[in-house]
Amino acid sequence: MKTAIVFDCEFLCAEGSQRRFWCGAHDPDPVIAQIGAVKLGLEGSYPILDTHRSYIRPMDRFGRPYDIDPFFSRLTGITPEEIAARGVPLGQALRDVDAFSDGATLWSWGKDELNMVAISCYVEGIAPTIPAQRFDNAVKLLLAAGMPIEDLARTPSNKLAEYYGVDHPPLQGHDALDDALSVAYALQHLLLAGKLNPSAFG
Repeated sequence: MKTAIVFDCEFLCAEGSQRRFWCGAHDPDPVIAQIGAVKLGLEGSYPILDTHRSYIRPMDRFGRPYDIDPFFSRLTGITPEEIAARGVPLGQALRDVDAFSDGATLWSWGKDELNMVAISCYVEGIAPTIPAQRFDNAVKLLLAAGMPIEDLARTPSNKLAEYYGVDHPPLQGHDALDDALSVAYALQHLLLAGKLNPSAFG
């Protein structure tokens, strides 16, 4: 494979929902509202070849549009107005990111596919369009490159490029594309330094 896709998702939350594992009486289902993806070349100078960002109109399990909690907007910068203007149905967003990937493996910092595909598709009542074997966990790539396990556990995706001291344009934490870029910049840095072999991407 000549490319890898690094992706990230922002999924609905309310203040404290993460601590409650989204089980509070008024917590939304953790369905996605934004996908960001980066196409990383695995040859030559390991370039960032392209990027993709989409907004999704999140629906609840009864087919009604979710209200966007103000906490979610403060955290991510994603407003109800932005969702209304730019949001697409979940099925279209998944088809778009699948087309962007062009068959390459989709890597996230953790297992964002569980929210992107498993939970979101289940809640909306649609069949998953990207099979589980297309996804992998970028944490194992950083482990292969020698990142200490204790640092892996405490470094979120939006701090990964900073962890490696990578010089990059400004990034906004909790924006799906910017978080994916943070991971991609770190992987690019490790590839260029010879600490990560392209064969690790499978």
